[in-house]
Amino acid sequence: MIKYHGKQVYEGIAIGKLYWHHHGKKDIKKRAVIDIAGELERLEYAVSTADEQLRCLYEKTVKEAGEEQALIFEIHRMMLEDADYLNAIKEMITEGVNAEYAVFSAEKQFVTLFAAMDDVYMKERAVDIQDISQRLIDLLSDSCGQEIHTTEPVVLLAEDITPSEIISLNREQILALITRKGSVNSHAAILAKGKNLPMMVNAQIPNPVELDGKLVIADCFEGEIYVEPEKAVVLEMSRRKELWNKKQQELLRLKGKNNITKDGRSIKIYANIGNEKEVSDAIFADAGGIGLFRSEYLYMDRTQPPSEEEQFQSYKSVLEQMPGKRVVIRTVDIGADKQVPYLLNETEQNPALGCRGIRLCFEKPDILMTQLRAIYRSSFYGNVAMMFPMVISVEEVKILKKMAKDAKEQLTEEGFECNDVPIGIMIETPAAALLSERLAKEADFFSIGTNDLIQYTLAIDRQNSHMEDYYNEVHPAVLQLIEMTVQNAHKAGIEVSICGELAGDIMLTKQFIDMGVNELSVPPVAVLKVRKAVIES
Repeated sequence: MIKYHGKQVYEGIAIGKLYWHHHGKKDIKKRAVIDIAGELERLEYAVSTADEQLRCLYEKTVKEAGEEQALIFEIHRMMLEDADYLNAIKEMITEGVNAEYAVFSAEKQFVTLFAAMDDVYMKERAVDIQDISQRLIDLLSDSCGQEIHTTEPVVLLAEDITPSEIISLNREQILALITRKGSVNSHAAILAKGKNLPMMVNAQIPNPVELDGKLVIADCFEGEIYVEPEKAVVLEMSRRKELWNKKQQELLRLKGKNNITKDGRSIKIYANIGNEKEVSDAIFADAGGIGLFRSEYLYMDRTQPPSEEEQFQSYKSVLEQMPGKRVVIRTVDIGADKQVPYLLNETEQNPALGCRGIRLCFEKPDILMTQLRAIYRSSFYGNVAMMFPMVISVEEVKILKKMAKDAKEQLTEEGFECNDVPIGIMIETPAAALLSERLAKEADFFSIGTNDLIQYTLAIDRQNSHMEDYYNEVHPAVLQLIEMTVQNAHKAGIEVSICGELAGDIMLTKQFIDMGVNELSVPPVAVLKVRKAVIES
């Protein structure tokens, strides 16, 4: 028996034969072409087909993993339309070379360009360029890439894997996924979680081809890979796997139970969603409400902002599916890794620190006013609240509240029936946390977005694989800011929710409860797991 190590991405245990998925780079040969127009036409067809493939992948991912994960393929579609990228390919073709080689050369050029940038977000776009370039090359060369051919479910081992490949995997064929490269915060890792696929990255396997077809155990709890395991190890891992499956079944028995701690404290457990289609997942998980409706996804996959009517219908649909339960809509949070070309015209050196959230709304107030009107119109149909992202000052909140008031007055004058809508503030910057005592006097509630709060407090991009050893989600400074925010909120008599990934970390559940957090808003799949942690606290 041989044992290798990797980094755990998504939990689970898999026992089965290993399948080495080697997909090396194609040998792209440079050919001279005379029919330049014909070659440009081939490129145009490939780009158009690739765009359609990415659109289908987007829709498939929405159904399988949710709107947030599907955003990856919208980013790919936008990069596919990038004028600089396409012009670089076309210029080479006009010089008399074949389209495949032109794409291959442009890929190398842009990968080198992105890799040399200081901005971490832009560095990681090199992987996306490789993905879309390979898609074009496959189309131009009439190749579908290397498919997985197996008659039984396998543990898949690859050098690395792209987002497109992850979403195209047949989940029933794959017991677990292991890569020799990759990051625990990569796009591929996010998609694996969305598909409930046990995964580990950075596996220290020197000669993968030698393992092809051998029996392995992938322990994605501990990040261990056993090759040709001894009988005793197989028995023990089978026992652990069965125990894990039973625990998942036990969670289902918690449906309908109250979120009450041992000492009688009641905690709200809500769900995070990206669109009205995901409400069914929240209902299945028995969530108490929607703690975060990421409204920005209504703005994706289109060439202009959604109309007031479109937004109203979406919000109304969610409210009607959650009768009597609270639905908290986060106003549009475009920017950073959520790029929308028709709203963001300039390329920023550091998008995470640029025009995002309410900053974009201040620059384009019509965008926010349209959304505010849609939210107030939907208030007639259920228990809706709204919250503003990326707030850093009291003055900003006062302006936002004035805009909300104006939106409601406009609608009332036009004859619409509107209810009062509670207004909350996202606490996701150190500035907001430090000013939380003053901000609490202006808000009806707080929602702590830990994903951004962590990276802004530590000054570390959470998607930067080179910074994983420094990225500490439970850094004392982060926990101190959370506790300070809760204390200041309660002094003002308002409640606090946590809606970032930390909300689903059951190792922190009791600590958050002891801090006084009123609500934990998590992905639907984590609702029952967190309920169990609350009941046992």
